[in-house]
Amino acid sequence: MNRRHSLFILGGSLLAPRPALAEGIGWQPRYVLSSAMYGDLLLASVLPEVAKTGSVGIDIWRKTHATHREQIEKMGDDACRILLKDSGTRMCVSTCYPLGPFRQDKELRWVKSLGGEMTVCGSGSMGPRDPVGQEAKRQVKAFFEKLKPHYELAEELGVTMAIENHKNAMLSSPDSIRYFCELNPSSHVGIAFAPHHLYDAIDEIPKLIREGGKENIPFIYFQEHHPSSKKSMVKVAEFKQMPGFGSLDYVPILTALRDIKFDGYAEIFMHPTPRGTPILPTAAEITQVINHSREYLTDCLTKI
Repeated sequence: MNRRHSLFILGGSLLAPRPALAEGIGWQPRYVLSSAMYGDLLLASVLPEVAKTGSVGIDIWRKTHATHREQIEKMGDDACRILLKDSGTRMCVSTCYPLGPFRQDKELRWVKSLGGEMTVCGSGSMGPRDPVGQEAKRQVKAFFEKLKPHYELAEELGVTMAIENHKNAMLSSPDSIRYFCELNPSSHVGIAFAPHHLYDAIDEIPKLIREGGKENIPFIYFQEHHPSSKKSMVKVAEFKQMPGFGSLDYVPILTALRDIKFDGYAEIFMHPTPRGTPILPTAAEITQVINHSREYLTDCLTKI
């Protein structure tokens, strides 16, 4: 896709965010930039985009969603530190779905060594998927029992393990989310809250955020469910996953986040199909789209 095509798809609406509007709002999300949005682009070209998106740091993704964790392994941690310093940004999160919650001890130590604060992954299964009721409670309890040595390491390191609520997993239904918050034994474990996996319970999203509180929700995705996350479609359809392009009203979500004084990380996100590709050809174009979503979210904040 060439630049003219990508601009046409977005209807010419790629505007820079309006700082003056954002300044008088009060509470605002603390954004972290997902490297997955930039796919297999060089990390050196991605890190300078962090500040341009109003983000406080980078969330490093790996295959199949990106190649930046692998790029760091190839260049070495010292070279990565230099890139971070030269770009005036910092490492915040490592998203490590292939490791799951029980095989990331080494990653927790690595995140700490790079100055990061968090890992993100899914819960996997602890029995029948998408559990509800007492089955959800049983699975959540078993999950925390198995996680104990890993969250104890996270506590020792001062790193948080954020577990995404995800369809076809243990942590999935509103029931499982509530039991997760109720039974959570550690301040270094929380939910990577994913509204796009609650598309069949949209009205419950603000309530779940309030019930969980910032103590249990250290991370949230700003992403909407759309078939384009799993099926190849034109960009105008893919972008409907992102705030301001789709139909999801973020005012109730942002209101709930403000009410709990959310101080975790917020990530503007979408899944391209196929996975691992940049959502647009260049880093600059990707940043423009992210900023379009950020401006929409800022406009939502003015309505609260």
